[in-house]
Amino acid sequence: MYTAQGTIDKSHLLAQHQPLVRRIALQMMSKLPANVELDDLIQVGMMGLLDASSRYEDNRGAQFETFASQRIRGAMLDELRASDWGSRNLRQQARKVEQAIRTLGHQLGRPPTEGEIARELKLSLADYQQLLQEIQGAQLLYVEDFAPPDGGDNPVLELRSQDSRVDDPMHILMESGFRTELVEAIRNLPERDQLLLNLYYEEELNLREIGAILEVSQSRVCQLHSQAISRLRASLKELL
Repeated sequence: MYTAQGTIDKSHLLAQHQPLVRRIALQMMSKLPANVELDDLIQVGMMGLLDASSRYEDNRGAQFETFASQRIRGAMLDELRASDWGSRNLRQQARKVEQAIRTLGHQLGRPPTEGEIARELKLSLADYQQLLQEIQGAQLLYVEDFAPPDGGDNPVLELRSQDSRVDDPMHILMESGFRTELVEAIRNLPERDQLLLNLYYEEELNLREIGAILEVSQSRVCQLHSQAISRLRASLKELL
């Protein structure tokens, strides 16, 4: 819709795209720990939508929904990062799991079992499985993953802070060969991990539905998901 002056009606954009904010928030919530509130994400996302409406110029050729999605998702990620939703200790524990998986993988020439990972971490199997449940959601890409070895400027962060007309950083990452490596890393996972990731990300089933298919509890699905992501991060560490 346009005003009498021929400019885009931005109040109409806000009303029309409020459901987009909720949809993006729900997508992100599926990968975040339980202490993150949906309403908080939606509130931050609405600020991102407002920012998008104030910056959008319809003569750029980009669809507003595409433009707004980047701003909304970026605002949510910025808020999560600022609130430090995953404690430093939790992130350190997640990295220890990844390191154990990577070390054992090199030694054994195959994906290590849960019991082998637990022994490498000097934990009981029960304690290791509890740790997997705790680090669920603490395995998003860390900013440090993209920092150059010499400690110089971070090109991904630079792109994130520039005008959104530049290519989306995730698009750049996927086109850099990451997609091929990710597919290969998934193929090298144990069969159950492959099935779980397919059900979760491709079929978009929830934990209860996946548990029914795998014949395990929801908490067990949560543990297996954390372990599968740790395996992937361990495989892709050098590329990241």
